[in-house]
Amino acid sequence: MQSLPLDVRNGAGERLDYGWYPIGESAGSPPPAVVVIGHGVTSHWDRPWQTELAAALAFAGLPSLLVSFAGNGLSEGRFDDVTPTKEAADLGSVLDALQAWGVQRLAYAGHSMGGAVGCLRASTDARIEALVSLAGMFHVDAFMQRTFGHLPYGGLMLDKPGCPWNPALEADAAHLGSLTAQAAAVRAPWLLVHGDADELVPLQDALDARAAAGGRPDLVILRGVDHRFTDAIRAMSTAVVSWLQQHLPADAPGRR
Repeated sequence: MQSLPLDVRNGAGERLDYGWYPIGESAGSPPPAVVVIGHGVTSHWDRPWQTELAAALAFAGLPSLLVSFAGNGLSEGRFDDVTPTKEAADLGSVLDALQAWGVQRLAYAGHSMGGAVGCLRASTDARIEALVSLAGMFHVDAFMQRTFGHLPYGGLMLDKPGCPWNPALEADAAHLGSLTAQAAAVRAPWLLVHGDADELVPLQDALDARAAAGGRPDLVILRGVDHRFTDAIRAMSTAVVSWLQQHLPADAPGRR
C-alpha cells in the first residue's frame, strides 16, 4: 500500500480515512479506473478481506481505494450518526474526489452494510460502472432489528467499543426497509457474492436482491462460507477480480 495526496471529505466536511492500493510502484498520477471498496457496520477499511481483495485487484491491474466511512476507524465524525443513507452520501464524496483527481472509470465493492450502501448509491449514480455486493445486506431493517434490536441505545453493537446502537441507525434502517426499489433501479453490471453459511446476513438477501433487480445481477454462492469469508477470501477475491476484469477492464476508454 502507498500513500496518496488526496483529501477526501464528505458533505459535512468530515475527513474520510482510506487506504490506497495502486498498480506497481507509482501512485502519483490518476489511473484510468479505480475500484472503491467499502466495509460493513462497526468496521473500517483495513479488514483482511478488504486488503487481500485489494492486493488481488492490484495484481490484476486494477487499483483500489479502501474507505472508512465517517464515524468509523480513523475517519472523522461520530458513530452515532452512522447510517446507510449517510454512508451512501460519503461514497458519493469519494467518487467526487477520484473524478476531480482525474479517474475516469469507477466501480464499487461493498461488504455487508457496505453492500446496501452500494445499492443505494448505484441506484441513482451512473458513475458506478460496476457494482459488487459481498455478503450484502438487502433487508436492512430486518437485519438491524434481528441483530441489534434487543440492545438499549448505547449498547455496544457486536460488543465493539465505540459502536453504540443508536436512534439514527435504527430510524434510517426502518425508513429503508428492504432495498427493493433501489435494486430495481440499478443499471450497472452487478455481482453478488454470498456464502450459504452466512450467520449474519443470510443468503436469502442476495437471492431477493437479484430477484428485485429482475434477475440481472450475476450471483456467486460460496458453499459453507460465513459472513467474513473465513478461509474463503481467496475464492471471493478470484470471483470478484475475474468479474471486474470483464466489466471494468483497466485498458478500456473512460467515459466523457
